[in-house]
Amino acid sequence: MKKNCLECGEPLNGRIDKKFCSDYCRNTYNNKINKESKNLIRNINNRLRKNHRILSELNTLGKTKVTRKKLLDDNFDFDFITSIYTTKAGNTYFYVYDQGYLPIENDYFLLIKKD
Repeated sequence: MKKNCLECGEPLNGRIDKKFCSDYCRNTYNNKINKESKNLIRNINNRLRKNHRILSELNTLGKTKVTRKKLLDDNFDFDFITSIYTTKAGNTYFYVYDQGYLPIENDYFLLIKKD
């Protein structure tokens, strides 16, 4: 029984377990399969990089206080973080890689950098 290439449909010659006629067809097929998940990951990584850049630009001294409005004006997205740290005192820090923020009173945030 002759098999055909999963990408282009050409008849296959050679090994019995061969699925593609060329590296080009194999790459094209796998790129189509993984396209949606790669786009999702790419979009999330872009959002995280943007959040990190915003925090880094605002926090040049290692510890800074900013308003929620300033973060939102710079298009900071509070939904994208990489980790959460809760201290023994009960304070919850949200991190985007090494840049973190702590919500404090009156819509202010303390920006910190983890060493």
